[in-house]
Amino acid sequence: MKKRHFSPILLLFLVFLLLQSGVQTTFAASDGALETAVQPGELLIPGGNAFGIKLFTKGVVVIGVTDVQTASGLTAPAADAGLEVGDVIVEIDGHEVNTAEETKALIGACEGRSLSVVYERGGERVSTVLTPQLDAAENEDRGGVWVRDSTAGIGTVTYYDPATGAFGALGHGITDGDTMALMPFGSGSILPSTVKAVKKGSSGSAGELRGNFDLSGDLGPLCANTDCGIFGTLSQPKPGEAVQTAPASAVTTGAAEILSNVDGEQVQRFSIRIDRVDPDAKNGRNLLITVTDEALLAKTGGIVQGMSGSPILQNGKLVGAVTHVLVNDPTMGYGVLIENMLEMAK
Repeated sequence: MKKRHFSPILLLFLVFLLLQSGVQTTFAASDGALETAVQPGELLIPGGNAFGIKLFTKGVVVIGVTDVQTASGLTAPAADAGLEVGDVIVEIDGHEVNTAEETKALIGACEGRSLSVVYERGGERVSTVLTPQLDAAENEDRGGVWVRDSTAGIGTVTYYDPATGAFGALGHGITDGDTMALMPFGSGSILPSTVKAVKKGSSGSAGELRGNFDLSGDLGPLCANTDCGIFGTLSQPKPGEAVQTAPASAVTTGAAEILSNVDGEQVQRFSIRIDRVDPDAKNGRNLLITVTDEALLAKTGGIVQGMSGSPILQNGKLVGAVTHVLVNDPTMGYGVLIENMLEMAK
């Protein structure tokens, strides 16, 4: 397989955390799925460490549909073909496409011909015909479509399985920042990261962890992105003490803790309170939580972007992961049950 690189133009840096006002995403399993499933009650090592992620799409995501200025006036080839923001183009003129460069090259080489295009929308494949137009200023055939093929960002590892090397993180999936739809997963990996600074959260303004990571320093491949987290396998064992995972029936309201990395590479333990447990809630909102730890409140103002995936522990067991912050009150947020994460990991 041809090695893919991030385009400086298309590289989007995200901090992976769902906000109350937005919806984040998921990735489908790759063709070479890895063994990542574990069962409630098994021993897992809680994470809490920040990590970088790089992800390449399967197909290219349409993030914009534009006009093309021709010698005779404005035309809209992509719109005329029925393409919309959020569509995933998988084939052009009989050729599979996975990068923005491939898309541009195939459209630019059409020499005035109409091109067959296959795209995915709402889980279904649709065929159409795209007729590129000659851009008067650039003297190139253009399709009037902007696409994205990759993303990168920072999040938090939830657990590591010492028996298999599998890990789960984020507690939710990753969406495209423009379309808010799930980015179709092609390949990806996680990277070492260091938290350099924190933007403190306040009412109406979400805070965030700010850090850096090395795009060349892979720690292991990803294999899936789901509504309950991203999953993969670490190439090297992660040290730490394994704890039992709790079934949903064992999770109660009351005192709990989270593990999170809000300074450098240090994972710290912070106190929280579980205010509500709803096993049937959707979009990673099984647990309503409140930060009670004075040190964390002083440092971050509560839950901030980048903490999503932070493991939640209660009575010494791993019960869930942080997923959302309430924008109007960053001391509060939501979490997903670990039982749901593990089920999705299958």
